Amino acid sequence: MIRYGLAVIASVVSAGPARAQVLGSDAAACRPGEGPAIAVEITGLKDRTGALKLELYPGDEADFLKDDRDLIAAGKTFRRVVVPTPASGPATMCIRVPRPGRYALLLTHNRDGKNKFSVWSDGAGFASNVKLGRSRPKVEQALVEVGAGVTSVQIAAQYLRGLGGFGPVTP
Repeated sequence: MIRYGLAVIASVVSAGPARAQVLGSDAAACRPGEGPAIAVEITGLKDRTGALKLELYPGDEADFLKDDRDLIAAGKTFRRVVVPTPASGPATMCIRVPRPGRYALLLTHNRDGKNKFSVWSDGAGFASNVKLGRSRPKVEQALVEVGAGVTSVQIAAQYLRGLGGFGPVTP
């Protein structure tokens, strides 16, 4: 009986801290030894409503934020992963990429469930975490260099904060 109890304690201790669950239809691509993929840790969510969406674009200004149908018809890179916003805990999403290289990555927090970005209520973010203004973002803000494995980035969600544009939620 004592040996069994010690074995259970040893297995719990050796397991270490719990890792955040990776969310999305591409989650398997972010397992150790897999890829190429981007694991995105999302911080600064205003609330836990709606859905989180990652979109992957070619890493050039001409194709950045272009309509997905046009990109796909032209044989260019486009990928989308959407998940319900987790009710609590860390939010980490995975998006698979076709091959190592430079890509543009957009995060949106669709809070109202209308599947169309609302500047008034929804949030957005890019890997650079530069404060977003009121104008269309440049591709440089969204670029991610992806290697053969899993590339990790952290994106802080930003929301409209008056006339000054978008910014992170502050406590």
